[in-house]
Amino acid sequence: MVTDLMQSVEWSRAQFALTAIYHWLFVPLTLGLSVLCALMETQYYRTGDRFWKRTAQFWMRLFAVNFAIGVATGLILEFEFGTNWSNYSNFVGDIFGAPLAIEGIMAFFLESTFFAVMFFGWEKVSRGFHLSATWLTAIGANLSALWILVANSWMQYPVGCRFNIATVRNEMTSFWDVLLSPVAINKFSHTVTSSFLLAAIFVMGVSAWYLLRGRHRRMARSSIALASAFGFIFALVAAFSGDRSGAIVARVQPMKLAAMEALYDGREAAPLTLFGILRPEEARTSDDDAFHFKVEIPKMLSLMSFRDADAYVPGINDLVEGNEARGILSTALKMERGRHAIEQLARYHTARETGDTATMQEVERLFDPDTPEGEAFLRDYFAYFGYGYLESPRDVVPNVPLLFYAFRVMVGSGGFLLLLCAVVWWLNRRERLDKQRWLLWVMILSIPLTYLASQAGWIVAEVGRQPWAIQDLLPVHVAGSYIGSTPVAVTFFLFLALFTVLLIAEIGILCRQIKIGPKESNE
Repeated sequence: MVTDLMQSVEWSRAQFALTAIYHWLFVPLTLGLSVLCALMETQYYRTGDRFWKRTAQFWMRLFAVNFAIGVATGLILEFEFGTNWSNYSNFVGDIFGAPLAIEGIMAFFLESTFFAVMFFGWEKVSRGFHLSATWLTAIGANLSALWILVANSWMQYPVGCRFNIATVRNEMTSFWDVLLSPVAINKFSHTVTSSFLLAAIFVMGVSAWYLLRGRHRRMARSSIALASAFGFIFALVAAFSGDRSGAIVARVQPMKLAAMEALYDGREAAPLTLFGILRPEEARTSDDDAFHFKVEIPKMLSLMSFRDADAYVPGINDLVEGNEARGILSTALKMERGRHAIEQLARYHTARETGDTATMQEVERLFDPDTPEGEAFLRDYFAYFGYGYLESPRDVVPNVPLLFYAFRVMVGSGGFLLLLCAVVWWLNRRERLDKQRWLLWVMILSIPLTYLASQAGWIVAEVGRQPWAIQDLLPVHVAGSYIGSTPVAVTFFLFLALFTVLLIAEIGILCRQIKIGPKESNE
């Protein structure tokens, strides 16, 4: 039974990862392309030039295809919380469900309603109303991302809540603490701006194809002019928010930072590894044997993480084994304290079943943040509640090679795309881009690179917090539903087939629409 349950959890993890990966193939383009379409239509409204109307309509066709398939995968993703992760949903439903409900009521219905006007209402409503509908669709899509990212950020950094020992649930105490946590604000800004960059590269790549074919040249050059400037601006913002994200992670998820850098031994004035080749896992126990070779920038990791070039950055070994001199508790001690918190919770429910009021009141005081003993217990014991379910201190170490390389794919690709947007904008402005056929091919080939960078970013965010479904409070293997592994495995392969068919269909439809090009255009 236990073995089947663990297999079910592993299959559920695989299924959720599969759904999330496919869903994230569609979302970034939706977020960014909706704004670019709104900017193009704004040009039409401002100038009255029907060229901009045709251009906006063309990109809206591509947006519509991507939007529809993104909605389908997103709905499945949300349902999986209830089917595969019922323990998680019960433990935090009062908090996690709130932003998702707001997303459905406010954002999803906003974008869905005005999407119909944006796509079908060109000749049925006034120009001003249609422009408003387009902007509201873009705003709705990005608001939808906001609420989903708020929910995800709470899993990374649980704040604004209180644990109810009677129901064994975390309950929200401050909506604003959840919404405005530093993790939520930064995750939203970084995710959205990187999505804007992806959409900009998509528009630039498709337009480059037209220039190579000698078709729709005015549309292509105008789209490149807008998209390259748009992409450059938001690439800079994404870089800034990414730097801020690293500083936040250093404080609230130090193990994630240590794994991203393959930093095993903490050190002052820690260098940033630009690139390196890791040794096999069994050979990696310290910084001395972690790499075959590496290229470093002295003191940069300390500076980026704590804004102090000489600051101490804890490593994996510090976080697992503890470092008394630095005030870092060992994982074994956290596990001991977490088990004590679990024991107190079990003691309360046993007392309730037997009618032992005195014991119930005693334990209630421990979980009450307004009592002196409760304040100390929650800080020193319940803060490590999830550690009590771990089997080994090494369980807190995520997949180091995957994080290390994914982080560098994300950052390296982002830097390249920033440079690409700047060069393309400059050459296009000088009317010299058409002659740089090699650069036009680079623009086309950069489209899959942006998707790779986007997926790598989510790998860093989600794999980096393993083994936690909720940081420090609930491990993934405890969050799953008590269902057999066979149904989850079967649905995994069904979803794999379905999502692959949807992806192939989307690529086919997009390619067909790109081949058709803008309607009524002779540029």
